[in-house]
Amino acid sequence: MNLSFLKDRSFLRELLLIAIPISFQQFISASLNMIDVVMVGQLGESFIAAVGLSNQIFFVLILILFGATSGMSIFTAQFWGKREIEPIRKVLGMSLLLSISVAAIFTFAVLLIPETLLGFYTKDPEVIRLGSSYLRIVGFTYIPIAIATSYVAVLRSIQFVTLTVVATVAALIFKTILGYGLIFGIGGLPALGVRGAAIGTAAGWTLELALLLIFVYAQKTPLAANPLTFFSFDKAFFIRVLTTVAPAVANEMFWSLGITTYNAIYAHIGTDSIAAINVNATFEDLGFVVFMGFGNACAVMVGNRIGAGRKDEAYETVRRVIILSVTAAWIVGLIVVLLRDVVIGSGMYHLSASGIHNVRMLMLMMACTLWIRMFNFSTFIGALRAGGDTRFALFMEMGSIWLIGVPAAYVGAFVLHLPVYYVYLLVMLEEVAKAFVSGWRFRSRKWIHDLVNI
Repeated sequence: MNLSFLKDRSFLRELLLIAIPISFQQFISASLNMIDVVMVGQLGESFIAAVGLSNQIFFVLILILFGATSGMSIFTAQFWGKREIEPIRKVLGMSLLLSISVAAIFTFAVLLIPETLLGFYTKDPEVIRLGSSYLRIVGFTYIPIAIATSYVAVLRSIQFVTLTVVATVAALIFKTILGYGLIFGIGGLPALGVRGAAIGTAAGWTLELALLLIFVYAQKTPLAANPLTFFSFDKAFFIRVLTTVAPAVANEMFWSLGITTYNAIYAHIGTDSIAAINVNATFEDLGFVVFMGFGNACAVMVGNRIGAGRKDEAYETVRRVIILSVTAAWIVGLIVVLLRDVVIGSGMYHLSASGIHNVRMLMLMMACTLWIRMFNFSTFIGALRAGGDTRFALFMEMGSIWLIGVPAAYVGAFVLHLPVYYVYLLVMLEEVAKAFVSGWRFRSRKWIHDLVNI
């Protein structure tokens, strides 16, 4: 393993300048998400399950938006490498149109049929009742979230990362404070329980969009133009972009549906099982902090290098980030194993004895498989997605999750009747298969596609 790149100060400086703000943003997000779960967790397992399952619908939406916006950012990163501003604005316009359209569909669904949607995950009437009241509030913010997601993706790809961090962190802190007051009735506010958490969340995401737009124009970024000019693209350019973006959107849609199917299976094992999964997810989010920064920084750097015609540097950038990510994953995994008993025994969550045991075992499984998942994240986001290899990425993702992961989860839960933590471990078989395929594709260099110098 060649580690001489650790002496390359210019590479490390560029990587860290992008990665650190993104990791900091992810850390704040994960930490405050954990606080949200802790707050709701004081109300009981049904409340944890209700918010967690309601957020599965948001999870599907945000990943479809991520597919659309990250697909668009392949172009904006490469255009930024060429220092062409007008095409970047037009790509942002396409991203806004697509994202708002998708968000509108989800908005109508959660406002009109929340019980039907939640019925896919659980038959517990109390969980469905609580979750529906949550969805009917947060659903109003799906379109503002879609607009904010488009701006964040483009700003990151042109290396205006700090603006996105400030806006998101401020919004997260605001939603946490407001949510706390409204859940428990602090500071003269009414005690609204789950509805209070929903109001805090909705207010926070609305604030994020407002701050982003203020920063974009106050700082005179390349996106500070008449919004009408964003939509002045021609049909040929739109089709060229959409051809690359469509597989990325389909990829995230099928992947998110697969993940939400996992959670439906976990929920059918028992309310204590899905509650444990949601608690473990907060620790996963914290564990992913470093890797989100590395992966997204890698994607920006790779896109910039391909756009500038430096394909060998793009390949080497991914190789270096893979080494850093896998090494960091082993360290984080070890920390999780050493600290899991301390965290679980702290009394932060009002869980049953079986729920506590499930969380403890889930954290062990997560820690042991983290390095494989981070290898896949680096190759998928940093190489295949950033390099414009979206069609191959789609087939790889669909094959691994639907031919391996979902069948394994179903057999584990409903045929073998295994505990939730062993079902979770079976799901990781898809990550193992994906690692072999993505590793081969990365070494082949066939993922490198120059989309703007044509």
